[in-house]
Amino acid sequence: MGEKLKIAIIGCGGIANGKHLPSLSKLEQVEMTAFCDIVLERAEKAAKEYGTKDAKTYVDFKELLQDTSIDVVHVCTPNNAHMEITVAALESGKHVMCEKPMAKTTEEAKKMVEAAERTGKKLTIGYNNRFRPDSQHLHKLCERGDLGEIYYAKAHAIRRRAVPTWGVFLDEEKQGGGPLIDIGTHALDLTLWMMNNYKPKSVMGTVYHKLGKNENAANAWGPWDPEAFTVEDSAFGFITMENGATIVLESSWALNSLDVDEAKCSLSGTKSGADMKNGLRINGEDFGKLYTQEIELESGGVAFYDGNSESDPDLEARNWIESIINDTEPVVKPSEALVVTQILEAIYESARTGKAVYFNQ
Repeated sequence: MGEKLKIAIIGCGGIANGKHLPSLSKLEQVEMTAFCDIVLERAEKAAKEYGTKDAKTYVDFKELLQDTSIDVVHVCTPNNAHMEITVAALESGKHVMCEKPMAKTTEEAKKMVEAAERTGKKLTIGYNNRFRPDSQHLHKLCERGDLGEIYYAKAHAIRRRAVPTWGVFLDEEKQGGGPLIDIGTHALDLTLWMMNNYKPKSVMGTVYHKLGKNENAANAWGPWDPEAFTVEDSAFGFITMENGATIVLESSWALNSLDVDEAKCSLSGTKSGADMKNGLRINGEDFGKLYTQEIELESGGVAFYDGNSESDPDLEARNWIESIINDTEPVVKPSEALVVTQILEAIYESARTGKAVYFNQ
């Protein structure tokens, strides 16, 4: 693979410029040599800012994938293109980091997993919230068994008024859904990862289109276009696992609520509980007394991945690249991301039919 891994970016929009490009540019082990976007000017701008002097630009990802010098591809496109590009990139001999969610549908996500297994190339999905200091600390506690058996959990992804009005976030055809598939996916991924439980049994879901048609709405990024708002504004899921555990998933871009949290989870186990609502808090019982412990995440101690001074996107990028160089498993495994997609799809299906969705039947 040469001295440095050669990376191609497919999709040079918001998530590429806001996350992938800045984080990759800090790594000495890589260089970005190819950029692709359906709008050539975006690819050219990214190449000028982050690429090597001889970086190439494309509008057709298939042409880019013909370049055998490229080692790694980052897929930063709308959701409906994730599967096609990822499978093609894996089959062309490249490792792939695909942005979350893995795909629009379970069928597409399975094709991605199968392609990675068939080609022997590495595949990971961009669930960068796993790399936050609170997430890393809580996961270590869960791994050690401090919470005992986690049998009840909540996955939180609630915004009061923060509907993304740029790109294709409001386009159901391109994205596959709204807040559930956009931010609910992060909360669910965190929750499943903490529980180390990837065996869902059944799902009940509700989806709401209640506030999306409001005109001149208050919103963090300015009023949305009601005509363009074709996805849900809220979605909720009740998930039971094969071992009897229960997960409640809540997601919304616009909800009349002051109980606002995003990409967080609350866990209840047989030994203790935890939540991320006001920092990281552990609760339990000791010597007949209840306790609440607040973790001081800024006070030093063991640093995950050689230091927690890095942002979670930076840590995500470094772990991913080091997994390729050292031939180790990335933190986010494609099989885990597949289960997230399965559950999200089941929530949409349950809401559509009014019936529970059962797995493995």
